[in-house]
Amino acid sequence: MQIVRHSEQTLRTALISKNPTLVSQYKKLDAGEQRLMNEALQPASDLFGPIILHSQSDWITSHPEPAQDFEEFFSDPYRRTPSPEKCSIYIQCIGSLGNTRIISEEYIKWLKGYCEAFFYGLKVKLLEPIPVSATRCSFRVNDNTQNLQIHAGHILKFLKKRKPEDAFCVVGITMIDLYPRDSWNFVFGQASLTDGVGIFSFARYGNDFYSSHYKGKVKTLQKKSSSDYSIFDNYYTPEVTSVLLLRSCKTLTHEIGHIFGVRHCQWLACLMQGSNHLEEADRRPLNLCPICLRKLQCAIGFKIVERYKALVKWIDDESADTPGVTPKHSREDNVNLPKPVEAFKEWREWIIKCLAVVQK
Repeated sequence: MQIVRHSEQTLRTALISKNPTLVSQYKKLDAGEQRLMNEALQPASDLFGPIILHSQSDWITSHPEPAQDFEEFFSDPYRRTPSPEKCSIYIQCIGSLGNTRIISEEYIKWLKGYCEAFFYGLKVKLLEPIPVSATRCSFRVNDNTQNLQIHAGHILKFLKKRKPEDAFCVVGITMIDLYPRDSWNFVFGQASLTDGVGIFSFARYGNDFYSSHYKGKVKTLQKKSSSDYSIFDNYYTPEVTSVLLLRSCKTLTHEIGHIFGVRHCQWLACLMQGSNHLEEADRRPLNLCPICLRKLQCAIGFKIVERYKALVKWIDDESADTPGVTPKHSREDNVNLPKPVEAFKEWREWIIKCLAVVQK
């Protein structure tokens, strides 16, 4: 295990910059916001800790990248920024997300609500769900896991063609595994930053994906033609648990963060850290470190306290008509269970601590 710890001066420069214009911009933040962000500079902070590497297979070790501080983000001429004309995040569901129509519809609403709180100030809209066949993408059975996979690049091309006029970005979500090219085993997601489109799969976030008893296995692919998508009819979807919802929210916001031009974080423990595998993704927190938080605030213009309150409200909002954990083998459409937010409780407590600092 290795701890990646930067000096106070390094973190101060990454957060505030030495550019007089950006220093002045930072000083215009209200006192509470500065107080929270300055927590990044405190070695003993219980809000923002260092990055901890657990093995040589972790992202930072295996994918060396130049670190992006706030000044580099701010000065990037290619990064995408929402405008009054293009201020909506669109979510496109591809295939079913749950084992009933109601569960699938409610699950995507939970994700929509979380994104609205996370990217506070932007509109999040849902496109009409579509079957895999509508994308005309290539697909295969993975040689190692024997599960169905769809071609991520082909989905991106499809989303680009369907991008609404007011869209800042369009992200596709699916419970079907992805592959980017024939030589790759799989990919959790893929995005085109220049086109503002992305596709992300939650298939591997189910409790049973890596089990020998995984019900999504396909022994043989009997495809009569490249246009025969019948194998996706009633294809297996994992049980929607609190952990799967948490992992989905984490992936969705991380990847949309990239579309804003926020690169992988190498400063502190942060949602924007890269991850090579599920264990590393699970260790990654739900929160943005102050450096990445400042980047997102710069792009959108929210008040930090309002954003944190919106996230707490999303966690606390467990309306009676919102289904939760999918009953196994259920085919009933009248399931009424609370939103499964058990896995978010630690995250909620962390936000409350941050609100106390901001509102001190």
